[in-house]
Amino acid sequence: MPERRRFLLSMVRGIGAATVGGLAWTGLLDGTKASATILRPPGAVPEQEFLAQCTKCGLCVEACPYKALQLAVPGDERPLGTPYFRMRETPCRMCRDIPCTVSCPTGALAPSLVSDRDEQGRTRLNINLTKIGLAVIDRETCIAYWGIQCDACYRSCPVIDKAITVEYTKNERTGRHAMLAPVVHSGHCTGCGICEHVCVTKKASVFVLPRALVMGESSDRYVRGWDSTDEERMQDLPDETKTVTPRSEKSPLDYLNKGDL
Repeated sequence: MPERRRFLLSMVRGIGAATVGGLAWTGLLDGTKASATILRPPGAVPEQEFLAQCTKCGLCVEACPYKALQLAVPGDERPLGTPYFRMRETPCRMCRDIPCTVSCPTGALAPSLVSDRDEQGRTRLNINLTKIGLAVIDRETCIAYWGIQCDACYRSCPVIDKAITVEYTKNERTGRHAMLAPVVHSGHCTGCGICEHVCVTKKASVFVLPRALVMGESSDRYVRGWDSTDEERMQDLPDETKTVTPRSEKSPLDYLNKGDL
């Protein structure tokens, strides 16, 4: 083969390899840059462990009777081939038998994370234990916080009066009316996204995000005295972590007389 032809052929091959590599790299970036906000199916293990175990088989998507789960494709800005929710379009319908989780063959979706025991001590699935994410309310755009009556998210919540409650407050703007505003409770919210799906505003004023992005974490030094189970956190902590504040020997009248309160 003439030297010139060999040179041109090697250039073409090099350009082709570079193009394929560039496309692969672009696909990799496209699949990971938005992964921090991705919402996985019920029973999903932590994200890095999930990505290591998920084989992208699609069985969980096929098992969903409501076609709520989707497999990421190029352009979705999510790891390709992995299952996720778009809550505004198709939220999780909270199936009691949780078919998506049960169908997973690798443990990326773990039934143990959405299971408890019945009165006879038998293991059972409990969809209310799922933690897909946590609903967050934008009070600036939620019309209930404007004073306009709307309880769409509250009424649609599968864990009504636990995951979402209505808070009655005085409407300071009018001075006459009450505001019936929704409040999300993280201990009960499953992140199913039905509230986001039914929200009446143009862009949903309540939306689901991964819990790690929106939840704070209290220090080990603080416990809720009204919650008997909360003090269990203190049992195995080293002594230097605990703080004991001496009880004041002054009477309440001393504080009132000195204006310290």
